[in-house]
Amino acid sequence: MKEETLQSDAALDNRITVRALESSDMDAFAEIMSLPGVRRGTLSVGYRSPEQLKAWYERRLKGGVNVCASIGGRVVGHAGLEVHRPSRAHCAHLGLAVHDAYHGCGVGTALLQGLTDCADASLGLRRIDLTVFTDNAPAIALYRKFGFVEEGRSRGFALRDGILTDVLHMARLVDAPRLQAI
Repeated sequence: MKEETLQSDAALDNRITVRALESSDMDAFAEIMSLPGVRRGTLSVGYRSPEQLKAWYERRLKGGVNVCASIGGRVVGHAGLEVHRPSRAHCAHLGLAVHDAYHGCGVGTALLQGLTDCADASLGLRRIDLTVFTDNAPAIALYRKFGFVEEGRSRGFALRDGILTDVLHMARLVDAPRLQAI
């Protein structure tokens, strides 16, 4: 995926740059994943070291796409697509996290725009699914903005703050491209 710079929706002096996540980004990635808002808003376990995240990144997402967003050279968000194989090669699972201090600044929009463009134009993906806590209204609104719809709800799906919490299962399904006559 080529590097892409998008102007933020919020009044920021800097641009949001979306690029491929690299091994050298693991310190910043670990910092983001350990923030209170990220830990509470995602189904990921926080407090992982850069080494643990690098091992996870290399093991689990080899066939996927991982991007990060930066503002002024600082990594402020991460998103990834875990591509399914082989009978579900048209599908991927989405994960996204934005630094607590940059919510509402267009980082999530920039990350999702980059990933959905890549999914549609380069990977040939037709379905992207995700799981989100039912009370995460900003994330749900963002996903709906990109065409994700609710497919179901799981009660008591994940433990958060010692309480079993409900999640929504959402997906974005796009039509297969039509062949154009030459």
